[in-house]
Amino acid sequence: MSPLDRLIIEFDTALRSVVGGANSGRPTPGSAVTPNQSLDAAERKHAAGLMRVNHVGEVCAQALYQSQKLVARSPQIQEMLNHSAQEEMDHLAWCETRLQELGSHTSYLNPLWYAGSFAIGLAAGLAGDKWSLGFVVETEKQVENHLESHLEKLPSEDHRSRAIIEQMRIDEIEHGQAALHAGGVVLPEPIQKVMQAMSQVMTTTAYKI
Repeated sequence: MSPLDRLIIEFDTALRSVVGGANSGRPTPGSAVTPNQSLDAAERKHAAGLMRVNHVGEVCAQALYQSQKLVARSPQIQEMLNHSAQEEMDHLAWCETRLQELGSHTSYLNPLWYAGSFAIGLAAGLAGDKWSLGFVVETEKQVENHLESHLEKLPSEDHRSRAIIEQMRIDEIEHGQAALHAGGVVLPEPIQKVMQAMSQVMTTTAYKI
């Protein structure tokens, strides 16, 4: 593809991440389960808040992978990041679909989440491939922890959301392992703490807005 073709594709990805309309290459997990069966209004609202947080996480993932791909030194690493980004796009579409089923909306702050994550990913990528991959490893580890906590917090009867999160968790573990095996380093603890604090701000805000 020409540079212009790649630019158009990346812009389309960014637009779908921020305003909606993501396409999934895989069926939505839990499709056979009747949506919202046995969920009351409070449970639907709570499930929607959690799925909105997960959707924001996928918006951030698209921004991170896009920016890191731009400055990756190795074609193999670019391909690995691209593969992970494609699966993250599936997650984005699944969460968006589930939010619609729950009668809710994606975060109104998606443009802000995307822009901030793109800048962070670009900085990590410019630091070098090993640090960029290390950032992926730590990010995916934190995402895995969030998803596990959401499985505990979801209403017990929300099997549809649970199926989506279970598959997302499996994919995130694989993405982190791929980055580690490709040469990612363990980030210094202060950076890990900053990432955790930023994640906490995002999750708290996205649950409501």
